[in-house]
Amino acid sequence: MNQQQTSTADVLIVGAGPVGLTLAMDLASRGVSVLIAETRRRGEPPSVKCNHVAARTMEQFRRLGVAQKVRQAGLPEDYPNDVVFRTSFTGQELTRIPIPCRRDRFSAEGGPDTWWPTPEPPHRINQIYLEPILLEHAAALPGVSLLDRTQITGFTQDADGVVASALRLEDGHRFEIRCRYLVGCDGGSSTVRKAMGAKLEGTPVIQRVQSTYIRAPGLRERVPGAPAWSCYAVNPRRCGTVFAIDGQERWLVHNHLNPDESDFESIDRDHSIREILGVGPDFEYEVISKDDWVGRRLVADQFRQGRVVLAGDAAHLWVPYAGYGMNAGIADAINLGWLLGARLQGWADEPVLDAYALERQPITEQVSRFAMDHAQKMIRARSAVPPDIEAPGPHGEALRARLGQEAYELNVQQFCCAGLTFGYFYAGSPLIVSDGEAPPPYAMGSFTASTVPGCRAPHFWLEDGRSVYDAFGPGYTLLRSHRAVDIEPLLRAARQAGMPLTVIDVVAAQLPDGYRHPLVLCRTDQHVAWRGERLPEDTGALVARLCGRAHARVPEVVSG
Repeated sequence: MNQQQTSTADVLIVGAGPVGLTLAMDLASRGVSVLIAETRRRGEPPSVKCNHVAARTMEQFRRLGVAQKVRQAGLPEDYPNDVVFRTSFTGQELTRIPIPCRRDRFSAEGGPDTWWPTPEPPHRINQIYLEPILLEHAAALPGVSLLDRTQITGFTQDADGVVASALRLEDGHRFEIRCRYLVGCDGGSSTVRKAMGAKLEGTPVIQRVQSTYIRAPGLRERVPGAPAWSCYAVNPRRCGTVFAIDGQERWLVHNHLNPDESDFESIDRDHSIREILGVGPDFEYEVISKDDWVGRRLVADQFRQGRVVLAGDAAHLWVPYAGYGMNAGIADAINLGWLLGARLQGWADEPVLDAYALERQPITEQVSRFAMDHAQKMIRARSAVPPDIEAPGPHGEALRARLGQEAYELNVQQFCCAGLTFGYFYAGSPLIVSDGEAPPPYAMGSFTASTVPGCRAPHFWLEDGRSVYDAFGPGYTLLRSHRAVDIEPLLRAARQAGMPLTVIDVVAAQLPDGYRHPLVLCRTDQHVAWRGERLPEDTGALVARLCGRAHARVPEVVSG
């Protein structure tokens, strides 16, 4: 790429991980020019981290045209995505949470997540496979440029934009990047966050984990019964988790340190791995890489400062239970992408960006507490493993049955987390027009579909076979279930404001529960912005509100 003394773009994204790349794809779909600054070399593999792409993330990948590529990668198509609990990786099975392999993902029935109302179910894939797909897709889009081996060392901003100081790591060349907005997607040690003066607040230590990425060609053959995507090893000597990376010979082993083990170096890594795997000293494996990390619950005290914004791990860190570290970051990117797009396309005012922190910061607080609470329950469960869990005979069998039942009940909500996926809502946002009805509560594993403003619009299939989300426009989309309801005043107000508005006439009888109003106005990120039996008297005020116009007020209409 031709790097000049001064580079320019509408948006500078710092960090080319899944969050930054998703944001770049979203912005490019809106005609926004993007520069991505990444310290790694082009194609340098990421660390072996996230193993799960949530349904909401897959829905957005579908919109961005990359879902099929992602779904075709990862484990072999017939490799079970189950989560199994055993006394060791090669030991006795305690319980199994059935999750379809990708071949059966759209056809399987009867499982704890096969009923989900979505056009794109979740997908198990490690980040080492996911990130290159996103990178290739993003780099090929018009308006997206990647500055690899480039470090952002600081920035200044004013009312018109941001000037970032950049360092080319290969030769020490320094240059400037001028942009209208800068987004820090640069991880937990974020340079952008530190330069903003933002601070992470919360619980600094919840769980210490010793992670080792290994190659063990003979390991799969030692596993009794069906293989699984994830295996929790539960025994009184050492508890851990093993993830299948390629379904053949590569595995990621997490050694969960006990609460009194604060020094990583004092823990015998090899001995711990063998206890988790259930193999003796003669078993051979190769360490590909290793990474020791601390699970935390930390959320930045500010997500935005003027024209500089944080997303992903730069804004929040927590124990990666339920797979919601990366997925929460991608939800940040989707939320921010359409807001920045609205502003840069000129149909929304600057206050529209206030919605980002007002919406995403409370959600990350909620999700991080779900994850922390679950982590603490898991820590207690590991500490309570009976010493005779592996004993033969009726006594041992009874212990294993009880522990298996407890493990299933505790963890099915983590791995089939419908509530975290579909249940969260945005309350108190300037872009959400309340009608007085409270959003339904949700738990990690359960939710109630609803069109209460702020909730995710419940999914359904259109008469032509498309997902309703496939028909959503780039700004707002009005779902009308009674054609007799006059919407011309809203269309006129939207045209005058330049606000993109798509109308979809739907058949009321085919709508799922939750659609009780003839008019449901949705945002491009699938959240309901407004609903009603009829249009408000002042449609101009409604449109102004949705465009972030200062002081725009819409009279509250009590829900029917």
